[in-house]
Amino acid sequence: MKIIGMPAGMWLLFAGSFRKQLSETLGFDAVRAKEVTAKAKREYKRIIRSLPEFEKGDRFRMNIASCAMLSAFLLELPVKPSVDQVTDYYREAMSTGAMKAFCRLSARRKFSPRDIEGMKAAAALRAADRNPFSWNMTFRPYPDGSGYEARFAKCGICALMKQLGLFEYVPAMCRLDYTMSELGGGSEFVRKYTLASGGPYCDCGYRRKR
Repeated sequence: MKIIGMPAGMWLLFAGSFRKQLSETLGFDAVRAKEVTAKAKREYKRIIRSLPEFEKGDRFRMNIASCAMLSAFLLELPVKPSVDQVTDYYREAMSTGAMKAFCRLSARRKFSPRDIEGMKAAAALRAADRNPFSWNMTFRPYPDGSGYEARFAKCGICALMKQLGLFEYVPAMCRLDYTMSELGGGSEFVRKYTLASGGPYCDCGYRRKR
């Protein structure tokens, strides 16, 4: 996977926030936070370049780049954090002004014909059949018309973090689904299972807010 384009843009958008939260959430001093960030940048590039190219139309490229960024920082931490610490760290690092604006925009488009067609196209692509670091999902509208569920049988985040020896931290990334829904304000996020916790699949449900 090439570092130019979206992966490079992700680093530019979020690296400062990831560095800031090393201090504000994990308690590192400014010097150590800067050192970790410099090492994480090199590791991020290495991880991205190790990944296969994603197919045109694969909507999950940004997800894997975000996973690569968090993983790069975790691999460079001098002390192993707990899952709860990483959950807080990732939530705060991703909750930038740009991300909040993106979530609000996405919320306005949620349940629109374009949104529905995009979900159906992602389900039909079955990209993980050819790329182990992508996702396979099925699209399941709720019978009562209140929203829909994206049900994942394969998860690129699980595959990448397992390869990097970071699988225990997958739940920290899963929790961001709730945060993004809260930031958007247009839907209620519901979930019963995750692959990371040993579930039969990972369900991402979105219900219209009354």
